[in-house]
Amino acid sequence: MSDDTAPTVVVRGGSKADAVADAVADAGGVVAARASADNADSADAVFAVGEAALLSALDGESTVPVLPIDAGYGRYSLSGADVGRAVEALSAGEARTVRHSAVAVRVGDATVGRAVTDVTLMTSEPARISEYSVGDGVDEIDTFRADGVVAATPLGSAGYARAAGGPVLAPRTGLSVVPIAPYATDVDSWVFEPPVSLSVRRDDAPVSLVLDGDAVRRVPPNVPVELDFGASLSLLRMSV
Repeated sequence: MSDDTAPTVVVRGGSKADAVADAVADAGGVVAARASADNADSADAVFAVGEAALLSALDGESTVPVLPIDAGYGRYSLSGADVGRAVEALSAGEARTVRHSAVAVRVGDATVGRAVTDVTLMTSEPARISEYSVGDGVDEIDTFRADGVVAATPLGSAGYARAAGGPVLAPRTGLSVVPIAPYATDVDSWVFEPPVSLSVRRDDAPVSLVLDGDAVRRVPPNVPVELDFGASLSLLRMSV
């Protein structure tokens, strides 16, 4: 895209997507599609409005960079009021693409999916804790009793894992692994270069595997949940 060419944008999202698409057009951008993935591969950017639209946009195989709008990821997400300036930044070639890695997830011998933001093992019943272990893919590092454990990608590290006490990570630095409401007060958290292994050592209630906020399946005791970096994703980052 040259400096004098209007950027082509696909807008995806719910009820606010039309307003964002109108703002793109008002700023001189070309809206290739509204609230769908049509024509995304030929666009300059996908504007994903809301967290659900962001996760959906990042879940495919497209290499078109994604800009979160009102999606809750503070380092990247822009307010809807900044859409016009984002289009101007795209036109001027001032947008920067940042690569983030998704996580491939296996339970035992089965591949169960991938996560863009985080992987959580969580006791399904309230006020019940279980015992978990975390390892570096070779050795067991620690065990602890807690409501659960979350392993967050650098993108997801600003969300649930941060609320649980973990650090915010720079892109492609590793996984933040954080116990959730641990029984003891001196439990560590970690930053690991994948592969990472999580498991349930003893369950006082059923434990669920949750990928990007969606419960996928039960995880029985002593069955490893193996995490490794998979495909990389492109996000747009700009100062507006």
